[in-house]
Amino acid sequence: MPRGRLLEADPQRVSDERQRMNQVPYLLDRDSRAVVLHALREVCMHRGWGLLAAHVRTNHVHVVVEAEPRPEKIMNDFKSYASRGLNRLGPDGSDRKRWARHGSTRWLWKDQDVREAIRYVVEEQGEDMAVCVGADF
Repeated sequence: MPRGRLLEADPQRVSDERQRMNQVPYLLDRDSRAVVLHALREVCMHRGWGLLAAHVRTNHVHVVVEAEPRPEKIMNDFKSYASRGLNRLGPDGSDRKRWARHGSTRWLWKDQDVREAIRYVVEEQGEDMAVCVGADF
């Protein structure tokens, strides 16, 4: 499957989406970021996927994973495992939305693309938060 084209920045689209939000953005503190990172490791171990890099930020998560399923399935499993872990950490209320409806998913076909994605996830997200790379797993 070919790599999807990245959308250009669109401030109007961002503004429109923010206006449709009916809850304040969900933010991950230090403890919840650690829970999400643990969940990513757990689902990869359970499914036999290779977790190459992950960086859990305050309001989003970057992951590079080697796996057979479609990226949407992988993302859904990540969100499910992370939600279960966050539920154990403390209740947010049954109607609390934590995750975006979708997210960015890309197939990485070439080794160079994988290396660049790992570098981006680990080195270009600002201050390290909950992060791990290959050998950390």
